[in-house]
Amino acid sequence: MKRILHHIIIPAIMPTAFFVVASTPVEVLGCRARGLIALLIALTSGLAALGAAIMGAKGRVRGDTKAIWWVRSTLILVIPVVALLLMA
Repeated sequence: MKRILHHIIIPAIMPTAFFVVASTPVEVLGCRARGLIALLIALTSGLAALGAAIMGAKGRVRGDTKAIWWVRSTLILVIPVVALLLMA
């Protein structure tokens, strides 16, 4: 249960926050603020995905069978980056 919390639920907060900000009407936050917040979330998520990918690669090199959890975290954390690129 601890792995699911740390590698699935907590990283899923970033895509959720990104899509909440992206679907917020312009009148609520303004166009510039909404875009900058979405960019900040995507950038943070991308850096976290890079860190998770490095941790997963280190685990794979060491032969750790639990390194697949880092790959799952990476895939979840990449969602806002891909969505930002598709929306741009």
